[in-house]
This record gives sequence, C-alpha cells and structure tokens, in this order.
Amino acid sequence: MSDLAVNRRATFDYEILETIEAGIELKGFEVKSVALGRANLGGSHAIVRGAELWLLNLDIPPYQPKNLPPGQEKHDQKRSRRLLLHKKEIAALIGSTKERGLTIIPLRLYSRNGKLKVALGLARSRKKGDKRDVIRKRETDREIRRASPSSGPL
Repeated sequence: MSDLAVNRRATFDYEILETIEAGIELKGFEVKSVALGRANLGGSHAIVRGAELWLLNLDIPPYQPKNLPPGQEKHDQKRSRRLLLHKKEIAALIGSTKERGLTIIPLRLYSRNGKLKVALGLARSRKKGDKRDVIRKRETDREIRRASPSSGPL
C-alpha cells in the first residue's frame, strides 16, 4: 500500500479513536491526478447526508490543467466526493458522531489492489492544552534520542 496523500495535521489537531477504510468515488482524470500525488487532505472532513457519507474539501487539482476533457473546463477541485462504505458501517458512524460528538477525518489516501482507498479516523478534537502536551512529549522524546548513545557496531 503506497500513501498518495497524508493528513499530517489530523493527528495533531485530533485524538484518533478508531480508523475505518473506505472507497472513494472519483472521476477518471481525478484518479490520475491522485496517482501523481497531487491530492491535499488538509482541512477536509466527512459528513453524513441521508444514508451516505461524503468527503468535503478534498483538494484534487486537474491532471492536465491546460488540457481538460470536454465539459470539465470549470473543474471544481474541492467538490464533495462520495465515500463507499457498507450500510452497517455508515450506521455505526452516524451513531458515534451524534452521541459522542465525534468528527470523521480523512487520515490518508492510498492505493490498495489497484483501488483508491481513504483511511478515515473517528476523532475527538484536542484542546489547546492537549496540543501543548503533545509538543512537549515530542520534544522530550527527541532530546532523549539525541542524548542516548547510538547502538552501532562495536
């Protein structure tokens, strides 16, 4: 599985409680653009409309900006895209987001067996103090790694 796009901000801004794999409905030229690694997951999130799950604000620029297919001259890069999940999985997500006030955040976009998949995270937003704790822990871990002797060959 090769990562085509990663939402690095998601693990900092949110506490990920559960991850789910979903398919995504794209147009042909969008698939080509994603395969080149041009997708941007920053600021995107998923919502439930009716009995379907939709991904909002996923930025996929055109594959060939100067040579768009007929009828695609006004390509909306951040259009809503449908996520493909089983009905039971969608029902579980609806329950989690309504009861516990959780958010559905895309974590990464990757290719698996020739199909594009999205790793979704059921997440709770972190408060400012929690973010500071994450930064503090990251810095102390970095200092410990620098201070410890390398375990190279003797």
